[in-house]
Amino acid sequence: MASSRELRVACWNVEHNGRGRSGGEDKRELAYSIIDAFGPHVYFRQELTDAWNNGKADLYAEGSRLGLMPFMTRPPEGRSRNPVGIMIDPVLFDVVAEYQYDLPWKPICRLRVRIKGCLRPIELASAHLCHFDPDIRATEARWLTTLADGGHSVIVGGDWNSYPHTDLESEALPDWDTIPDRVHYEHRTIERDGKRVSDTRPDEILTGSGVFTDLGLYAGTILEQSGALLPTASLTRTDQGPSQRIDRICATPDWAHALTGYEVVATDDVKEVTDHGLVLARFDLDAVCRMHDPIR
Repeated sequence: MASSRELRVACWNVEHNGRGRSGGEDKRELAYSIIDAFGPHVYFRQELTDAWNNGKADLYAEGSRLGLMPFMTRPPEGRSRNPVGIMIDPVLFDVVAEYQYDLPWKPICRLRVRIKGCLRPIELASAHLCHFDPDIRATEARWLTTLADGGHSVIVGGDWNSYPHTDLESEALPDWDTIPDRVHYEHRTIERDGKRVSDTRPDEILTGSGVFTDLGLYAGTILEQSGALLPTASLTRTDQGPSQRIDRICATPDWAHALTGYEVVATDDVKEVTDHGLVLARFDLDAVCRMHDPIR
């Protein structure tokens, strides 16, 4: 087990909440075992499919299994049935407030927390940007930037369903002329200068102007951790081009100096559960506490 002086933040899209697209599988226990091995203090979850049902029984079962306090968004009628959530370590954090924001396709889950013994709050947000509409994704990304307004300390994790905007990635952007899935082409490209190109707008909005730091890119370049830039999805499909780093953890720039590690976990067990790699960021907890005004 890692040192208690480490803060671990995980982000994972567990496909259809570990139950398979038909609902006939149950990979949840394997998923719990995988994530529990890393002992996250903050866990951004995507695709909590059906976890709202039956009094949120699945949500609380997962939280109990992991020793975390779980929160999730209510799925709006007639829209996405794959809500997002956040789970936090109640030993480390106090909850200040919980919010849900009703955006065009899928709500974003937001918590305001404090590290016990610290004064300055932290804004947490879990997002799963719209899979089919680049314009909605851009709106969702712009909304996320509002969390940083006023100098707030923010960390967000999500499935961005779009691509990093720099040329520093370990995998080149898709060559869309060679992608068999033409629906995917419509969902993941935008028009620029009269051409259809990969949609990088959410990343440009979130990190291009410096509102947030892409922690994977920071670890891969500044900390020289090459594994930080590994692709995350799709781990299973072959008709949508090579896997890309679409699942990412970003934070306001104050978090970067406390970052000690960032990795993408895409083991055979992970692939058995879902088509997305698990993303894990590690921070020096003492440094994080210092930047959040410890009570003396």
